[in-house]
Amino acid sequence: MSVRISRQKWNNLLSELDVAQRQRHLLTYRALLERLQLPSPAMQTLTAALEYLATLDARAEQPLRSSLVISQGASRLPRTGFFECVSRLGRFDGPADGVAAASWHASEVVRVFEYTYPEQLQASNT
Repeated sequence: MSVRISRQKWNNLLSELDVAQRQRHLLTYRALLERLQLPSPAMQTLTAALEYLATLDARAEQPLRSSLVISQGASRLPRTGFFECVSRLGRFDGPADGVAAASWHASEVVRVFEYTYPEQLQASNT
């Protein structure tokens, strides 16, 4: 099954992640779903969009903005699929739960918070 996201929803996703980055906070999947109001199947659409964004960021050798999205559970980590995705991208090697995943995720979040993405440079020049 293929899922698609409209350009407007994609831009809204990027905007939400940009705000989270500038404010140095994380978003839960649920909060992001509510803000974006994605059509059904919403979680699959969000997951596909976040994985696509991770692929774009990895190709550009940038920190992964999708790491700002976490589960609201006790772990406060992204879902298992996120770690599977970043493993395929060659960014993380290890089990999707436990200390290694938490440590890698924490360092990636710091990298995202400290990084200036090319779109931000364009926005600040306009």
